[in-house]
Amino acid sequence: MRYRARYEDAAGKEITRAFADKEKSKAQRWLDEVTTSQVTGTYVDPDTARTTVAEWCETWLAGYATRRSSTVRQAQVHLAQIEAAFGPMPLSAVRPSTIRSWTVKPKADGLADSYVYALHSRLSQVMSDAVHDGLLARNPCSRRTSPGAGGQRPYVATTEQVRALHDTIAEHLRPAILLGAFVGLRTAEVVGLRVGDVDFMRGVVRPVQQGNGKPLESETSCTALPIPQELAAVLSAAVARWGGGHVVTDGTGRQTSTWATERAIRSARPKVAGLPAAFRFHDLRHYLASLLIGSGLDVKVVQHRLRHGSAKTTLDTYGHLWPDSDESTRAAVGAVLASRGDWLGTQRADLQTEPQVSPLVGIRCRSTSRTRAGAGGGGSGRSRTPACTRSTSRSGRG
Repeated sequence: MRYRARYEDAAGKEITRAFADKEKSKAQRWLDEVTTSQVTGTYVDPDTARTTVAEWCETWLAGYATRRSSTVRQAQVHLAQIEAAFGPMPLSAVRPSTIRSWTVKPKADGLADSYVYALHSRLSQVMSDAVHDGLLARNPCSRRTSPGAGGQRPYVATTEQVRALHDTIAEHLRPAILLGAFVGLRTAEVVGLRVGDVDFMRGVVRPVQQGNGKPLESETSCTALPIPQELAAVLSAAVARWGGGHVVTDGTGRQTSTWATERAIRSARPKVAGLPAAFRFHDLRHYLASLLIGSGLDVKVVQHRLRHGSAKTTLDTYGHLWPDSDESTRAAVGAVLASRGDWLGTQRADLQTEPQVSPLVGIRCRSTSRTRAGAGGGGSGRSRTPACTRSTSRSGRG
């Protein structure tokens, strides 16, 4: 005798499964599990459960193609690594232990911790969308499988190094150094900055496009940035000297490129003492962050000047640059204590036997509450604990 268990999915399709003789309990358990998954929202259709990672990555990328071309290209690079490791496997076969083992290999191959972290984040994104699409019951990626982003801190150039870099680079590109170090513009933003995007009279820079003419990726990136009149005057003089419609040119009045700007940085880098070999144009933003933090500005101001999407990004990147708060807290508490000398006396109030008036609000402290003695207690069987009542005594009375 054989048993046939059957149920209907959300689309009304009947799904059956046969069980051998004497397996009625097993068939019933299978039906119970299916019913539970349908009720809890973790049900996965048996046909779609056989979808492989490679097949889903292809479908996922097709829907992701609405993003910017540079964002899609980065996703394609990540997916190539993911498919190489998990491509033939069904989505449901990818386990957390498999993911942990996978993150070890790229590190062993010499890839940076931040890149391995980005790969794991991409896999988690793909798996999360598979769950949302009903192909997977739960995402195997979690904080437990994450390899960590790494603790590398950005290199912060000194003022002397920034000056030397400015003086070493070609003259027509010197405005780019000023825009990176004192305005915080990224390479593509510097290249795309037009003369009309700068209000030289009021001292405001409004980045709106990248070097290829495409708009910036977010509204936050388009935030207007204040600049001092000294910097506005230097930028105005550069525009008058080199001409063209952009603030930074190739020396002939035409727009420069991100590649030419980075190449100029690489050429000038060895001539500046102390600059690391990996120093990039983007690192000038780190100098601006250190300049603002060193001037005592708070995290929200630094966030807005660097145009970060959240203060968390600012703190995660530059939190170590803020001064240690230990001495500040000591000074705050010490100032209050020092404002009243008798608070700093050598006698402790809780050891004095005579009633005394609290220095805070004139509260007289005495022992009033009593508790019954426990086993082995002696004497009156009562113990005293400190309690406070408001003092009603007046000066001059005994």
